Amino acid sequence: MPTPKAPSPKPSFRKPLLYGTGVVLAAALLGYASYRATAPDRSASDSSYVAEVTADPDAGVYPELAELARRDPGDKLAQGRADAPVVLIEYADFKCGYCGKFARDTESALVKKYVGNGTLRIEWRNFPIFGAESEAAARAAWAAGQQGRFWQFHAAAYAEGVKEKGFGKARLKALAQQAGVADLDRFARDADSSAASAAVSKDQEQGYGIGATSTPSFLINGRPIAGAQSMEVFTQAIDAAADRARNTKDAKGADK
Repeated sequence: MPTPKAPSPKPSFRKPLLYGTGVVLAAALLGYASYRATAPDRSASDSSYVAEVTADPDAGVYPELAELARRDPGDKLAQGRADAPVVLIEYADFKCGYCGKFARDTESALVKKYVGNGTLRIEWRNFPIFGAESEAAARAAWAAGQQGRFWQFHAAAYAEGVKEKGFGKARLKALAQQAGVADLDRFARDADSSAASAAVSKDQEQGYGIGATSTPSFLINGRPIAGAQSMEVFTQAIDAAADRARNTKDAKGADK
């Protein structure tokens, strides 16, 4: 979960968005967790910083953050039912090694365990923080999504050893081809378009607005989690969120 040496977003990106006072607190929590988890003097065995902050299944849930879930059935950068009881929002960068580890080791398992049965929806947010190639990869991923191949591009870009080869234009085109993008000319146009830049900027602004300072960062029904945590941390958070959603639905039904 690396932190960039010198990110250069627009100044407004760095201010927590005023969704509510709870979001300011959540932003501080997520930023602190990100810092502790990426501190340079952290020993290899001391991996508990973020997990400790988020260990209580009933703590650290912010309704304002839960409202950031778009639940748009036409969202090409999401998978899972729009009405799923749990939404995991992921803020990530294709040049981030920890993001790749999460994608390969944990996200794929979460898809198998929860997305298929309708419990979980995953919504991607492009959060490029490592410079020009990060931005280019984010726009390319969005462009692949316009042809319905975002998750295939995601898998290709996060494959072992890919980020070390860089994300120049030729490499991005090759990854799009590998992902099964049908119209590569359109892909190139879309990746260079103002629409791609606007979509990436919107995601990035949201990420900085909730206090994310490193990648990957997550929200699970309004609960912040920083870093490529273990499968156990994610299953605990998802199960707790599903239980809360079910209890809320039952309570509303009883009131009718």
